[in-house]
Amino acid sequence: MQREVDVVILGAGPVGENIADRVRAAGLEVVVVEHELVGGECSYWACVPSKVLLRSAAALRAAKRVPGAAEAVTGDLDVEAVLRRRDYWVSDWSDDGAAGWLADAGIGLERGHGRLDGVRRVVVSRDGDGDGDVTLVARHAVIVATGSDPVIPPIPGLAEASPWTSREATSVERPPARLAILGGGVVACEMATVFAGFGTEVVVLARSGLLGGMEPFVGDAVTAGLRGLGATVRTGVQATLVERTADGEIVLTLDDGSTVVADEVLVATGRKPRTDAIGLERVGLEPGSWLRVDDGLQVQGADGDDGGAAWLYAAGDVNHRALLTHQGKYQGRAVGDLVAARAAGRPVDLGEWGVHAATADHAAVPQVVFAEPEAVAVGLTEAAATKAGHAVRTAEVAMTSASGAGILADGYEGRAKLVIDDERGTVIGATFTGQDVAELLHAATVAIVGEVPVERLWHAVPSFPTMSEVWLRLLEADGRPEARA
Repeated sequence: MQREVDVVILGAGPVGENIADRVRAAGLEVVVVEHELVGGECSYWACVPSKVLLRSAAALRAAKRVPGAAEAVTGDLDVEAVLRRRDYWVSDWSDDGAAGWLADAGIGLERGHGRLDGVRRVVVSRDGDGDGDVTLVARHAVIVATGSDPVIPPIPGLAEASPWTSREATSVERPPARLAILGGGVVACEMATVFAGFGTEVVVLARSGLLGGMEPFVGDAVTAGLRGLGATVRTGVQATLVERTADGEIVLTLDDGSTVVADEVLVATGRKPRTDAIGLERVGLEPGSWLRVDDGLQVQGADGDDGGAAWLYAAGDVNHRALLTHQGKYQGRAVGDLVAARAAGRPVDLGEWGVHAATADHAAVPQVVFAEPEAVAVGLTEAAATKAGHAVRTAEVAMTSASGAGILADGYEGRAKLVIDDERGTVIGATFTGQDVAELLHAATVAIVGEVPVERLWHAVPSFPTMSEVWLRLLEADGRPEARA
């Protein structure tokens, strides 16, 4: 069976949903292809369940830091109640609501495995073995939004030991007594926070320090925070052998000769593109590869794009620009609008469409790590800015320099740092650590994306006594322009 539609989207996660919403609103006929749950990784196995699992223990810790509230907290964390709340937020892993939204919006859904079969052609295997296939022919565009999968490193015995990935961790039915975590990135730190909060004996094993892509003080703060929760954090080590014993225990042998024994091992060592079975070879691309795109998110090197009309695009994790749901959704909105404009025959200048995607994806990517403590950043670190050739100056203060932090919690600990382009006088990077600093991040994102001169920021007056007053303390640490002169 063959159908012709305007746009075909591979993947019904948040990115695919945003693309579909944009092109359908423009009057185009669109079909989304999905072989799992509509709503994707973020909704059922990543962002949503992980943050729900983190929230209850974080709220309990916050209450214990405030006299009066601390005395009212008399019980331990109810883990079963936390898991029930998680089940609610993932709709018990049912996508009825999400699929219903697609139908109400007039967006078509084909359930099955989609694979490219030539220029503008997608074959959907509805039952996985070829029977009942449907071929979708796109009049205007095929957009790949298939996301990414965890990487299982080639450590002897690891794959055979049935390791957890983020999916098993966020869908856990009963927390293990002991959990070993391989990796030092966002997933490793957040899941260590989750399970330490549950009372699990957690051991984090990282080849280098935690959260190495952020400012150095972030990794130090999270390492201390995890240890404060009772977790063991070991850096500079890696597993060389993993075995699951006959009684179900996991034994990890490390490169320093020591061993770690756990009930489960969670692998959080990176991601790979979900492109190995989508027919890339049928359009001149390498299966399993990240999809290289231009600033209009058009895939480079695909058959049919040499001098012809653009037809193949990629948004979200799969193009490796920024592996974050909010950035993928942003890309989805951008590429949806771009495809709709091209379909309508409107002139397209990538300076109008692509510059925004390039800027957001490379210069102003906001990220929140919901660990203990929270760590947030946007833009460039001092090291990255210097490496990129910027002449920079920095301002760094303790979060407790703002009265709001001390009012929020006794014993508050946290830091704030701005990276400023010294020639242009604009903020190009910002980092905060501490309880509830996530809500400070968007102000920094606006400052960076808007290229607001630091001199103007003096007139953005923060309310007293909020944590946002840390912005004033940062400006004071930077100094008035006349003082620097």
